[in-house]
Amino acid sequence: MLGTTVSSRSLLLVDDDDGAHEALTRALQRDNIRIERYADGSEALARLRTAECEVVVAGPGRNGVGGLELLRRARAVRANLKVILTGEADAGRVADAIRARAYSYFHKPAAEAALADMVRRAMESDGWKDDIRPISLRPEWVTLSVRCRIEAAERTTQFLRELFAAAPPPAREDSAMAFRELLLNGIEHGGQYNPKKRVRVSMLRTARALVVHIHDPGHGFSTDLLPHAAISNPDGEPTRHVEIRAASGQRPGGFGILMSRSLVDELLYNERGNAVVFLKYI
Repeated sequence: MLGTTVSSRSLLLVDDDDGAHEALTRALQRDNIRIERYADGSEALARLRTAECEVVVAGPGRNGVGGLELLRRARAVRANLKVILTGEADAGRVADAIRARAYSYFHKPAAEAALADMVRRAMESDGWKDDIRPISLRPEWVTLSVRCRIEAAERTTQFLRELFAAAPPPAREDSAMAFRELLLNGIEHGGQYNPKKRVRVSMLRTARALVVHIHDPGHGFSTDLLPHAAISNPDGEPTRHVEIRAASGQRPGGFGILMSRSLVDELLYNERGNAVVFLKYI
């Protein structure tokens, strides 16, 4: 073990790179989290057998126990353990992480703030294991069934970033932003935040484009009849939808479709309005 801080909440960092330990510890220094740092995956597993732990961030470890292997072995000890994997920017590894029910995945070097935010989310998470169900996990075509929860949307968006990691960063980030907005729309309006309902999402990579399909469980809508969305604001009233959302108790927002159209190259809804496809050319 390389070092600890004292807290009531517990995080294990497992990585043979001291720099990765320092970066995440620094990002979480203001949080009330007890952090234990290991370079050896076998030592981390031994610790898990004797002490409570809420979250593990696992990258390459010594003695041949890397992140994915650590996840598999750790689950045999603690079935509900939340494991965030770090590793190569490789869609196949991301698909394996989803299959193994990793909480999230980040390629290295991971952005400190984004990884720290995911750790905080995992710390607060409850009943998360069935939020993301894999349906198809070919690296170039991943289909998931996502529970209608905001937490599930945030996790799925990070998986999309990693599945599209080989794309140019502007295309990847534009796709991630558009995906998040459209998925949240499906969860809010199609699923009514009902955790018993699910949204089906597919993420495809071709030689020339990033392709996303989102199908929500709702009855659909007409894009011409969305008074709560910025896309329907009358001329001269750019914030009319904000007033309508506030009056009906909806979350702040309403810019999702308008923003998404500006971020991607093609965006199409089906006739019912409960499925959308977008393409981002690369």
